[in-house]
Amino acid sequence: MNLPTSTLEDVKTVRFDKGKAYVPQEGEGQAFFDDGREVELLHFVYSHPSIEEIRGSPLNVVKAIDEYGRKKNYLMNVGDDKGKIVTDLIAEVKPQCMVELGGYVGYSALRFGHVLREAGGKRYFSLERNPEFGAVIMALVELAGLSDIVRVVIGSSTDSIKRLFAAGELTRIDMMFLDHYKPAYVTDLKLCEHLQLVSPGTMLVADNVIHPGNPPYLEYVRSSVQIKRAKAKSTEPEMIDVSGFGRTMNMYKAEEISLKAEVTGNPNLIYESKLLNSFEPTGVPVSFQRAFQGPD
Repeated sequence: MNLPTSTLEDVKTVRFDKGKAYVPQEGEGQAFFDDGREVELLHFVYSHPSIEEIRGSPLNVVKAIDEYGRKKNYLMNVGDDKGKIVTDLIAEVKPQCMVELGGYVGYSALRFGHVLREAGGKRYFSLERNPEFGAVIMALVELAGLSDIVRVVIGSSTDSIKRLFAAGELTRIDMMFLDHYKPAYVTDLKLCEHLQLVSPGTMLVADNVIHPGNPPYLEYVRSSVQIKRAKAKSTEPEMIDVSGFGRTMNMYKAEEISLKAEVTGNPNLIYESKLLNSFEPTGVPVSFQRAFQGPD
């Protein structure tokens, strides 16, 4: 299969505007999410002095979330810099259906769903495991006036993908944003390949692949067909190596999350992979990854 040369240019790191930086993320051993700040954010937005200007405006809701992150507590959002890179990709690729794995408080669903609708897209699925986070997303999506395009699906990403596929609601993914439980990047991608939801023409955008890092995912999307075929012949379910995930694993230690790849995916798919440089909302330099599935 011959891959086309991508027309999307690499993004070089530019100077970060410190005036828009979030408060720093909590240190090692301290909770940086799921400690009540997500519900506090919802109260902050709905009690905002400019609530009438915020209502019905996705971008103003995003601004209010950013304001909370700058003045109150750190939020593990994609942020303005990385967010703009993804929205530029959406505007150029014009996906009809986009799926995000890991919705958190809805920041990405608001930004990306808004641009998806402007680009003529039909549906944005936000898959979120935590029901409280899912409720926050739904409340903010409704406030922004995006309920017609954004659908929030609560449950494990793996189970949600299976349910949507079985119901005929998800038949193809044109663009997928991976920003959930890091060890599940590979297992969920393989599931989508197996169901033919990810196929030639699909674009993947994966956050946090360098910091804090996701070696299994990068290895998979960069592997040759020969290597993937050889691994696919194994009769034993592949266990994802989580040795490099450290703090991420600890924050999820109370949850039972499968680390087995239930399916082998489609080893015949080849991805054109590129790292993009940007910043976390706190101003920390970071790289994330864009992978394009070339046509047959």
